[in-house]
Amino acid sequence: MGAVVRADALDRLTAAGWEALLAHGVRTVIDLRNDDEREGDAAPRPAELTTLELPLDASDDREFWDVWETGPQFGTPLYYGPHLERFPERSARVLAAIAGAGAGGVAFHCAGGRDRSGQIALLLLALAGVPPEAIAADYALTAERLPARYAAHGEEDQGPLLRGYLEEQGTTAEAVIVGLLAQLDLEATLAAGGLTSAELAALRARLCG
Repeated sequence: MGAVVRADALDRLTAAGWEALLAHGVRTVIDLRNDDEREGDAAPRPAELTTLELPLDASDDREFWDVWETGPQFGTPLYYGPHLERFPERSARVLAAIAGAGAGGVAFHCAGGRDRSGQIALLLLALAGVPPEAIAADYALTAERLPARYAAHGEEDQGPLLRGYLEEQGTTAEAVIVGLLAQLDLEATLAAGGLTSAELAALRARLCG
């Protein structure tokens, strides 16, 4: 508990929010967003935190993103498998950073905490031996929590659009996740991306104690 934290963007935290993050035990923050998504912090970031910027998208590969950015599919786990196949090094370096982080918890985040953060959470939980159905249930928590974030930012809730899109594809987010984990050789994929056996062992030790 507290070894890793999945979050939406932390740059809107107030001073009290940063204090709560520290009180939870977090000492390393990994920002999965692209460079052009980052803005200044609303309140000063505590000096006790180490922040690593590790963009997950590889958005300069237009052959890939011209397909996945053209509709709601990017807001669903449908792109996780293709992303892991094409860019295994992107996920591997994030996992290596979590494995090698200093003492304390690690918070990783994208913008909303659903897509990029959801992919990293899926990988971490699977490597820790969590059953696929429980991983899917963890992902589903996002649908419960994001509406409040959308409302706070004056944005439209994307949840109904994404669920409707998946229904049109004859599936659900949970089914996509369970199916992906059933067919994915996770350790081989991450090893192809550069994750070493020592880093994998260190990651499991951090997650499981």
